[in-house]
Amino acid sequence: MALGETAQGRKGPVEFASNLVIHAMIGAAMLVPYRYRVPMAGWIVSRVVAPLAGYSKRVKDNLAYVRPDLPPAEVKRLMRAVPDNAGRTLIEIYSGQDFTSRFSHAPLTGAGVTALEKAHAEKRPVVLVTGHFGNYDAPRAALIAKGFNVGALYREMNNGYFNDHYVAAISQVGTPVFPRGRRGLSGLIKFLRAGNMGGFLIDQYMFDGADLTFFGKVAPTALSAAELALKYDALVVPTYGIRQPNGLDFEVICEAPIEHGTPQAMTQALNDSLEALARQHMDQWFWIHRRWKPEQAELRRRSGKSVG
Repeated sequence: MALGETAQGRKGPVEFASNLVIHAMIGAAMLVPYRYRVPMAGWIVSRVVAPLAGYSKRVKDNLAYVRPDLPPAEVKRLMRAVPDNAGRTLIEIYSGQDFTSRFSHAPLTGAGVTALEKAHAEKRPVVLVTGHFGNYDAPRAALIAKGFNVGALYREMNNGYFNDHYVAAISQVGTPVFPRGRRGLSGLIKFLRAGNMGGFLIDQYMFDGADLTFFGKVAPTALSAAELALKYDALVVPTYGIRQPNGLDFEVICEAPIEHGTPQAMTQALNDSLEALARQHMDQWFWIHRRWKPEQAELRRRSGKSVG
């Protein structure tokens, strides 16, 4: 994930009440068998939560900004399919062994698998980079199941009560996990330098990020993953968990390593990698994110944060 200091989650009456509702919904879903639980969560988020929370409109607005060529029928489909995938992803992460056991016999695919095995044998650090695509924790679960040591940075939730059980949930997928910020970065660096693998999400808007592109539009992007890889001579491997047609299983792809160069060139290559896959599976990238925020372009320019 992108690096940078983040404020600790809030814990007030509103957050407490909100968390009670969310926790109750997750707890109720966990009573349902996994094969029904996952599609049920997708249905609830896509049909109930997304329209009320404005996620459906955000999907539509993002698509209008970068893919105005899409037919209206496809936009309408994605307004349902994208939140459905997000809902499935959330409940999968909370499902612990029900989720991770699906990777015990699933093969890793792609040109980067051999490079990962070689780095693991040589104790060379590896920076794994993915995005909010498919299930972004599927690569971590799959690699851990194959015996790799994988840590990850996570963004602390604004709701402190929700954050407490969210961290417990992602820790069930595997440990260690590190909170975004100075403390977490220090822990991750120590973990990487010991010859392990660290996972990053690259597709979050960063106000002070570099002016790189995603889907042909400026998308401010953190250079942190590439900078760490250069500093510690780490391999950089794009990894993705592609949800399969049954809605429950994944193909985990490890692409060929990104060549070392400038942080900007490396990060743009990572953006391009994710974009190529998102174009193939439009319903699996999280279009509910405010990835571009063009309304902040002038503010970034005036503040000197707009950089190439």
